[in-house]
Amino acid sequence: MSTAATPPDQPGAPLLQMRGIVKEFPGVRALDGIDLDVCAGEVHCLLGQNGAGKSTLIKILSASYQPDEGTIVWDGEERRLTSPMAAINAGIATIYQELDLVPGLTVAENVFLGHEKSRLGVSQRSVANRATRDLLKRLGHSEIAPHRRVETLSPAGQQVASMARALSHDTRLLILDEPSAVLDAGEVANLFRVIRGLTAEGVAVVYISHRLEEIREIGDRITVLKDGATVATGLSARDTPTSELIRLMTGRSIEYVFPPRSEKPFGDVVLEVEGLGLEGVFADVDLTVRAGEIVGLTGLVGAGRSEILETVYGARKATAGTVSVDGRRLRPGQVPAAVGAGIGLAPEERKSQGLLLDQSVADNITVSSLRSVSRFGFLDRGAERRKADELSTSLDVRPSGVARKVRTLSGGNQQKVVLARWLLRGCRVLMLDEPTRGVDVGARTEIYQLVRTLADSGVAVVVVSSEVDEVLGLADRVLVVREGVVVAEAPAGELDESKVLDLVMEGRVA
Repeated sequence: MSTAATPPDQPGAPLLQMRGIVKEFPGVRALDGIDLDVCAGEVHCLLGQNGAGKSTLIKILSASYQPDEGTIVWDGEERRLTSPMAAINAGIATIYQELDLVPGLTVAENVFLGHEKSRLGVSQRSVANRATRDLLKRLGHSEIAPHRRVETLSPAGQQVASMARALSHDTRLLILDEPSAVLDAGEVANLFRVIRGLTAEGVAVVYISHRLEEIREIGDRITVLKDGATVATGLSARDTPTSELIRLMTGRSIEYVFPPRSEKPFGDVVLEVEGLGLEGVFADVDLTVRAGEIVGLTGLVGAGRSEILETVYGARKATAGTVSVDGRRLRPGQVPAAVGAGIGLAPEERKSQGLLLDQSVADNITVSSLRSVSRFGFLDRGAERRKADELSTSLDVRPSGVARKVRTLSGGNQQKVVLARWLLRGCRVLMLDEPTRGVDVGARTEIYQLVRTLADSGVAVVVVSSEVDEVLGLADRVLVVREGVVVAEAPAGELDESKVLDLVMEGRVA
């Protein structure tokens, strides 16, 4: 049942009204009577755990899906949007977390892709470049050249290009799906500046994020979804207590805390990295991790954190230094050697780098341990299912069923599948790159507890995260990386967020 609360400063008249939206897939009722009002000139935040129905709802808004029941009123008129192009022509644009740009084309070519500037069938590149330049200036990013190839832009630059493309269609409602996922603190601040500029022009924004601190800063009102239904709408983004938002999302009260650190002494050094370097990216990295210890790496996006993990894993070939596991030096640039020595990596981009999305949960869990589920050189499907089922049950992967395609799982449950893979492998070193990106608050708590349990069992864990509080709360020891150099190393208990941010921004504590 919805809990409506109209804020005192409602931005404007309803531009979008959705009533009783239902969407069913075989065996699943993904949306069960969603209600949503979005006003012109507001930032309306959409909250909910993974699997709550947010993605399905925005696909209905963008007309990728058609609702089975319910009505959509757009600018005072009931509408049926029959295709994504119909939604775009109506003024509704969606920018997904995984941007759908064409890397090899220029910014201008991407902005006007599908509605190219032409005359008598001849492309007018100069006209497109001028129009793109005007859009980029409107977004406060005139430094981006329209003729620049999109693949050369930073993640933040690519997001700006996507927003320019949306605005090229005279957008009145902009839907942003986890827009800050690949941005550092400065880039998020700039994104918020752009959003405020758009809402000042009367553009409505639907903002989806798991980061509650962002919701407080940029949002006006909140709608909360749970199990495919609207459980609250019209809540004040600034005044609604965090505990209330978490209760609405999860159906229970969650103390957003990290598991206590182990009081047991750490074991012997498992992973030892000495003088590791990758030319042009990072240099002279020293790192040791003991059995039972969690070491955190933090720093800005682009500081070299992910590349350090990838080099230790052998996915990149080091140009200097050594990596050793249990005292045995590994050959650089050899992933099989790293895996054979007991190193596992849960990459930042789990969908594109860590999972076989169209394969089953069982296939994804056993892919690195096929020998353990084979007999006489042949895969034993029964053994594979049993081991996968045992691990998915112990990690509470939902929905249950190891035959289910991984693509159908939420972000948090996909991450559990990646962790299950390395549990089956029995890795000695587990490296986690942005382990809770795109993961809801309830699943975060479960993942934090799982990581701590693995460390307590003797696994050496390395965690990379852009969220300083996550690193400080989860790790035993922290390394701060700035522009490819480790500028500080200290026990987590000796650091706080302000000290880390000083190190990240200035390379020293102010």
